[in-house]
Amino acid sequence: MRRAIPVWCLALLVSAASVAGSAAPAAAPAPDAKEYAAVPRLQFNQHAAQQAEPLFWVRDANANGALEPDELAVTWGPTDASLRRYVQNGRFTPEFAAAYARIARPASFDGLSDAERARRQAVVAELEQGRPTLVLTRLTEPRDVQLVGHLEKAARIIERLYAQQNGVFGLAGSIPADDTASRALFFRNQGPFCKAPKTENDPACLALAARPQRISGLYPASIQTDGNFCNVLEQRADADVLFNQFAVVRHKAGGRAAGNPATDELVAVPYHVAFADDMKAVSAELRAAATVLAGDPAETAFRAYLEAAAQAFLDDSWFKADVAWKAMTATNSKWYLRVAPDEVYAEPCSRKANFHVTFARINQESLEWQRRLEPVKDDMEAAMAALAGPPYQARKVGFTLPDFIDIVLNAGDSRNALGATIGQSLPNWGPVAESGGRTVAMTNLYTDPDSEVALVEQARSLLCRTTADRVDPAVRFMTLSTVLHEAAHNLGPAHEYRVNGMTDGQAFGGALASTLEELKAQTAALYFSDWLAGRGVLSKEDAQSVHVRDVLWSFGHIAQGMLDARGKPKPYSQLAAIQMGYLNQRGVLEWEATEKAANGTDTGCFEVDLAKWPAAVNDLSRLVLGIKSRGDRTLAEKTRDEWVTDGTAWAGLRGVIQERWLRGPKASFVYAIQSAGS
Repeated sequence: MRRAIPVWCLALLVSAASVAGSAAPAAAPAPDAKEYAAVPRLQFNQHAAQQAEPLFWVRDANANGALEPDELAVTWGPTDASLRRYVQNGRFTPEFAAAYARIARPASFDGLSDAERARRQAVVAELEQGRPTLVLTRLTEPRDVQLVGHLEKAARIIERLYAQQNGVFGLAGSIPADDTASRALFFRNQGPFCKAPKTENDPACLALAARPQRISGLYPASIQTDGNFCNVLEQRADADVLFNQFAVVRHKAGGRAAGNPATDELVAVPYHVAFADDMKAVSAELRAAATVLAGDPAETAFRAYLEAAAQAFLDDSWFKADVAWKAMTATNSKWYLRVAPDEVYAEPCSRKANFHVTFARINQESLEWQRRLEPVKDDMEAAMAALAGPPYQARKVGFTLPDFIDIVLNAGDSRNALGATIGQSLPNWGPVAESGGRTVAMTNLYTDPDSEVALVEQARSLLCRTTADRVDPAVRFMTLSTVLHEAAHNLGPAHEYRVNGMTDGQAFGGALASTLEELKAQTAALYFSDWLAGRGVLSKEDAQSVHVRDVLWSFGHIAQGMLDARGKPKPYSQLAAIQMGYLNQRGVLEWEATEKAANGTDTGCFEVDLAKWPAAVNDLSRLVLGIKSRGDRTLAEKTRDEWVTDGTAWAGLRGVIQERWLRGPKASFVYAIQSAGS
């Protein structure tokens, strides 16, 4: 399970070490600084993305308004590139000069048909909903460069696996070379389809002129013509076999294949068989990475996980790999890595685990929060059990409290076009999940000045002045909420909890089960901040700052809409709508229709009554946890529909939130890995 914040385009910067030996042009004479002052920094980064140029202006260090060689980074995207291609001996090269000219040149759609012009304009509109934002990792040890090189290669293969799961592998090859925006969109969105709120339902918005159908690679294409095929599969006698999370569904060789999900002869094919070549290739890179760590007693646990994960890619022994993964902690490795099939949100039935890589450094500040929360985690479980009520009973909590990690690299399902994972609790199944799993909070996201300015502007467009003045953009408040959210995935009735013999996936169905589990975790986060303040673990002032940040987090997800372009529920958006709708009904989130927002421009704003917060959140917690405890699908659907459907007063306020929140571009994380000589 993961907690996300909405973001847009995502790229990755790669060090020159990963392309060692590639040719580089000679450096040009250093130009006058004014030569590269034509495009402001934020606009440069936006236009570079639209032109599929692998360039990022990190900062204007001397505030002269001109891009200089030591202010440039090179991104990993649809093409390989190194910094040496654009900067030599402290000077820009001719290739950079050509790239800058393309970035500075206005987009042109001359000579295109009306339909093609509309498509390309929609693609640009999709890309414009992002503000590239840098996350930088510097490597100083040669061994670390070698290690990261193998993991970066594994990540590229994971991207291929994920593309196969999503049914889009190979489609990018049909994009014309001059259609740079479409190539950029395909890379960012990991497919041809638009995902940003303003364009995801625009029929013209596609990276391909051929307009392919949305077909998952995890099920036979023919049965997907039935829009209800997931529900039909759930009713089959062999549903548990077909919905094995580590297998694809295929037609039985020589069996009935009429395109009927109810009667076709279907079989489950394990991932290591269905994707054999790429699975073997990932395994080889992980074993090579483990070899780099040979003989280092400080990284014994990390090496053991690399070996176990490498084996899992050969035989799907993911539960065994989970044991080695959990044994890797903040005290026995400086790295965090998860390379596996895990989350289910991206596939139409919300049952199959999607491949991803999350690679990070351990941030030692997490040890302080672990010290503060460790003594009360059993009490947190008891509190959840009391709120849930029978038949759920408190259990011994075996999870380790969240580690803080600084992201280095995301790939596959972790590289979301419209969301940044800021917290995650894994695994989702198996013995390690049942014993508590491992939880992390990503702490190096949204820490840049541009992100803080954007957050304050969005808040002041929606909040009344009294509440807006409480907004503190410091990332520590969001981090604390993330810690509580992810910890709560290991508390109370979770995925492996059974009621009436059924797991939550069986009791609620895949999509609703996913939404409920995230709703449970985020509702617990709303509850536990005051709970911790009452025990002296957190100050009352900090708890209230966390409340306001949680409201803004919810606004961000409400703004994304309740359904994706396939009509599939967005779990975070729906949980946010449920929570804020409930708090609005209870008078905690009050809409002042005639009052000016804190920006002094918009009429109508929200005021948060913090005095009413604890009682309302307690009642919401009892509602949500009780649904999970009893497996009450009827009440779950009623609760969801009350706050998620259109045509209500709350739906109207959701529309206000969406319009104001989406006025400006959102953070677009760009990951940079730099080493000596890069």
